[in-house]
Amino acid sequence: MADITITINGVKVAAKENETILNIARANGIFIPAICYLSCCSPTLACRLCMADVDGKRVYTCNAKAKDGQIVITNTPEIESERRAIMEVYAVNHPLECGVCDKSGECELQNYMHEAKVAEQHYSVANTYRDVQIWDNIRYDASLCIVCERCVTVCKDRIGEAALRTVPRGEESAVPKEYKETMPKDAYAVWNKMQKSLIDKVRDENGDIAECAKCGECSAVCPTGALTLNDFHYISNAWELKRIPAANPHSSDCTPIYYEVKQQSISNPSPKIYRVQSEYNFVSLSEAARYGYDFENANAVKDKDALQNVVNFIKNGAGTILFNSFITNEEALILQKLKEKFSLKLVNEDAYVYKRFLEAMSKCSGHTLYQGALESIQKSDFIITVGSMLRYDAPNVGYALNSALKMNRAAALYCHPIKDKTVQGFSKNLLELNYRPGSEEAILYLLLELFTPLSELDDATSEYLQSFHTKTVKITDDNEAETITSKLWDIIGIENKSAQIEVMKAGKNRFSLIIGEDVLTHPRWQNMAYIAGTLERLANFKAVIIPTQTNTLGVSLICELDKYKEGKTLGYNQFGDITISAFGDGFDMPSLNQQEGTFTNIDKRVVPTNAALPYGGYELNDVASALGIWAKHTIDYTQKLPTNNGFKEIAFDDLKIDFDNAGNDMRGYALEVQSADISKTPIDFKNVTLSGDIVYRLNPVSQFSFFTNQTSKLNRKGALFASKEFIDSHNFFSGQNVKIISQNGTILHLKIEEDKNISGEFAYLPTFDKMLNVYPFFEEYRFAPFTIKGVYDDE
Repeated sequence: MADITITINGVKVAAKENETILNIARANGIFIPAICYLSCCSPTLACRLCMADVDGKRVYTCNAKAKDGQIVITNTPEIESERRAIMEVYAVNHPLECGVCDKSGECELQNYMHEAKVAEQHYSVANTYRDVQIWDNIRYDASLCIVCERCVTVCKDRIGEAALRTVPRGEESAVPKEYKETMPKDAYAVWNKMQKSLIDKVRDENGDIAECAKCGECSAVCPTGALTLNDFHYISNAWELKRIPAANPHSSDCTPIYYEVKQQSISNPSPKIYRVQSEYNFVSLSEAARYGYDFENANAVKDKDALQNVVNFIKNGAGTILFNSFITNEEALILQKLKEKFSLKLVNEDAYVYKRFLEAMSKCSGHTLYQGALESIQKSDFIITVGSMLRYDAPNVGYALNSALKMNRAAALYCHPIKDKTVQGFSKNLLELNYRPGSEEAILYLLLELFTPLSELDDATSEYLQSFHTKTVKITDDNEAETITSKLWDIIGIENKSAQIEVMKAGKNRFSLIIGEDVLTHPRWQNMAYIAGTLERLANFKAVIIPTQTNTLGVSLICELDKYKEGKTLGYNQFGDITISAFGDGFDMPSLNQQEGTFTNIDKRVVPTNAALPYGGYELNDVASALGIWAKHTIDYTQKLPTNNGFKEIAFDDLKIDFDNAGNDMRGYALEVQSADISKTPIDFKNVTLSGDIVYRLNPVSQFSFFTNQTSKLNRKGALFASKEFIDSHNFFSGQNVKIISQNGTILHLKIEEDKNISGEFAYLPTFDKMLNVYPFFEEYRFAPFTIKGVYDDE
């Protein structure tokens, strides 16, 4: 888009053509009121407060696209008067309960009333009763609702659920017609809509509420107290809460959050997290990020004898440290220093798999890291995702995909064996390719063929791709036509969609490729890394390789990892011969909401997080200091992270923690991506086939780890989750006890539960419940054959 200049209230500002005037104003710190509009969402024109005169013509700036040379005036006396009238109608019959309303102190309706200088009321209408409804974790008080539709648009345009809608009140509640002639037309239109409408959940033909991810984003964006968290109702005033800036500790988006903390009571002054908030204008939270906050290790104490036992074990007996990637960069560096000093093995299966894929991919991409990010996905007009159940594995990646489809009118290929009903509803421009489990390599070869001209490939790869081709000659009366098809479609088990994909990609020029854990753990991961790197280098794709845990990328860049353990093991939040853990399973360690430090997120940014709650025990840094690797504080290692892998020598306290006015993430810093030698080509293929019943390793939408399952709002028991088709085909019912058997003979007894969001004959086993050890059912790859029986089938 071309660079342009417009003038807003006498101030010249630079912008891109076709940006909305409202977004341009916001990016440049110019205030235009708008109580219905959200960035990255469709304008609803519900409030009309953003009105302005543009070159002498009245427009709504949330919807008006900028053109070079425009003169925009937002604050004429006439405009101010009309805005005041709109704010007056918002106050008609609005309950006067600000003193006890959950939103008081952070209510945009309050703020705009003061901004518009509303001091008297000129309008009235008979009040009508409106029910309070409880939707899972959300409380909807319709009497406080101004029908701005923010909740509807954020659910549709960002989250992709479309679980909310406006509905008629079901009674005569229109504004008296005599007002139409006596009040400003915009104020009348806003009032009439507010009087006639309510918000409701989308319901099926039986009137039952449709499934939703329960992310709570609707409550976050509500400008009034209409939508609030049910368990926060009448619990605290907003101004009593202390905001602690942090990063989502549960997944690799590391979305910025605020832990809101205050003391528990007069008799118990210890602090407690009451809720999590976000920068909702720019980012959205998953259910785990919003509700999974109370996982602290509350009862830890400093046990010197226990500390000495751990120190002696590392000095004299440990051969391996087992750990996961739910740790900070600083902790990862401490573990690396322990490895170097005591010749230990560092085993982290998650980061090991990720690290080897990145290294292999770099040999074909020419870069040490992938080139994409969540922002590049949002700005794309053609997106391909392979090997991830996005809404389950990485919700914020799913949000970015949905946003591109809705706001950019992008097209997408969603490639995964399991059908996700919600993803199917993202857009008509999304084509779901439900391939056979194991055939991810064939999918990537197809993409290479469809998106990379053979002339751009080296001779060996080009010839190899052509070896999959079959020619069909059709003879007619007039001529003969030759059709070339690829046997790869037969391998993945899908009807040839090449022609449809060609139509979808016509005119597109901003491509994104999203690679998930199925590809990273596949037996053919190495060649698929070569293909992904080649696609990024030659086919104009910006790739994103989803880090599978919060700090998988950071750990993979900081630690020299080993595949196999050796000798006795020290487990850090993992089971070992000796365990140090935030779960109270051994020597106490702090949880991530009790630590300062940094994560390296999916966007390749090093972002800070802060401690929301106190911690009374020893930290990993105390263990290292007792072993001669000394630092006063864990965050002293922030500026010592390895610069050869893209980190910078910046102290923790010097890292930024905010966004700019345009919504750009300014937290921390971006890794410096380095060039790499191109030394490999993808010229090998071996099909992997699985037969019989197949189980998948996957957590439900709200779960990521033991940490999320430790929280009060997300805690649940693990089960074998399955589609209705799978349950019906085996003559089971949801909630039935079953017995499952792995290929190596491991047996688990558990319940089978229906996941209503998936379809196809599939079942999956979660890893979030530490009482349910599912790892013997899998090697590295996420799909595995298994046997399932009723509990008493052998009797």
